Amino acid sequence: MPKLRVHCFTISLDGYGAGPDQSPENPLGVGGEELHDWLVATRTWRKMHGKEGGAEGIDDDFAARPWENVGAWIMGRNMFGPVRGPWPDESWRGWWGDNPPYHCPVFVLTHHPRPPLQMKGGTTFHFVTTGAESALEQAVASAGGKDVLVGGGASTIQQYLRARLIDELHYAIAPILLGGGARLFDNLGGGPQGYECVELVGSPTAAHVRLSRTPG
Repeated sequence: MPKLRVHCFTISLDGYGAGPDQSPENPLGVGGEELHDWLVATRTWRKMHGKEGGAEGIDDDFAARPWENVGAWIMGRNMFGPVRGPWPDESWRGWWGDNPPYHCPVFVLTHHPRPPLQMKGGTTFHFVTTGAESALEQAVASAGGKDVLVGGGASTIQQYLRARLIDELHYAIAPILLGGGARLFDNLGGGPQGYECVELVGSPTAAHVRLSRTPG
């Protein structure tokens, strides 16, 4: 049965999944790029970007998991870009260049409509103004029986956690302090209810935690 999953979402030691003041120069907020030092060093990441080499082991194993059996993605507007309010035009096309890494439909949560954006490599961004559950319905319908991944950011993941719709959540804890930004586990009424830790392993550069939804 298809699952709704989160993989490789990284938080700081003080719980932030992005730093403050996101901008084109700082896509993850000030200091936020350091969150993914563990990820960009892996063999999987380097191969995706046409590079050779890279670290193997625990971090690489987790870096490879998001791409297994995935038919669609969901992300928040802040993950798609730094533009706020009504779209001034259609010039912003994401952080990833002409060939984003998704290669499948991507559903972007937003309050402001915009036509679908077709990119190279099979990625099409669909801008959903009818809410998180509507985006999930569209993603599942487009995924062809495969899993749907929620990429982020923190507020988008929170919406699906509050509704207890996420089946599996993997997050990495990076050894940095950001001091501000967006916390992953805020706005959940005390924490993610109905989930248990099923995996906890560490590497020299990150601790990896995997939560699974409990029955009932």
